[in-house]
Amino acid sequence: MARVEIKTNAQLAHMSRAGLITSRALDAAVAAAQPGVSTAEINRVFEESLQEQGGISNFYGYYDYPASICTSVNHEVVHGIPGDYRLKEGDILSIDGGAYIIDPATGKQWHGDSARTVLVGEVSQERRELSEITRAAMWHGIAALATAKKVGEVGVAIEGFVREQAGDKYGIIEDYVGHGIGTQMHMRPDVLNYAARDLGPKIKPGMAFAIEPMLVTGGIATRVLQDDWTVVTADGSDACQWEHSVAVHRDGIWVLTAQDGGAKELAELGVEVREIPAD
Repeated sequence: MARVEIKTNAQLAHMSRAGLITSRALDAAVAAAQPGVSTAEINRVFEESLQEQGGISNFYGYYDYPASICTSVNHEVVHGIPGDYRLKEGDILSIDGGAYIIDPATGKQWHGDSARTVLVGEVSQERRELSEITRAAMWHGIAALATAKKVGEVGVAIEGFVREQAGDKYGIIEDYVGHGIGTQMHMRPDVLNYAARDLGPKIKPGMAFAIEPMLVTGGIATRVLQDDWTVVTADGSDACQWEHSVAVHRDGIWVLTAQDGGAKELAELGVEVREIPAD
């Protein structure tokens, strides 16, 4: 079995640059997500931001994926392909995107991956709550990473928060989970969004993870549409995704795809983030 990739501080710093490029491109995409705007237009805005910053899309061409972001609307869980669909007042939209940079000294790629949910115009209270709980669940998973001994503790924290806040109101998708990240966008290990008996590998400094809970208002069964990419809920219920890439280093954690490393959100949970050491 392949080992979990361990990065040096310098390599994690490269990932932080890729993460900030991703974050700024998502800022632009989120700002563009207004009623009447097509998902293809949002993809174009994201791509233009990457180009301006010197980042390269790690979505485009990945297993022949035809765009630089995934735009998943309402009952679409993940991997929605941008196209002609124009956003409508009240839609809930998840935008998932990433970027990599190349270290000129080694030629290695260093990746960032993040997702945000956008509430388009005036939305229902149900959709607003779905996004709020999913976002908060992500931050609770990240907070757990600060002290966790094994990767599976992230999923324990995510599910524990969701059940404490909402009981069985939301389903937690099991078919699609978080992952390791580094020289590739998707790497070992899987990062579950739910509690499992096997807590997986030990966490060590130099590891990096993409933490991405996906919640639904109905059952957790999914199906893939004929485009071979778009994943939807089998029962047509709403879905939501939030995601950040996070580094673990010797002094603590740093959220690679947040402008401040996640300091503000994690402070509210009693967790202090630490910048990646320079050495």
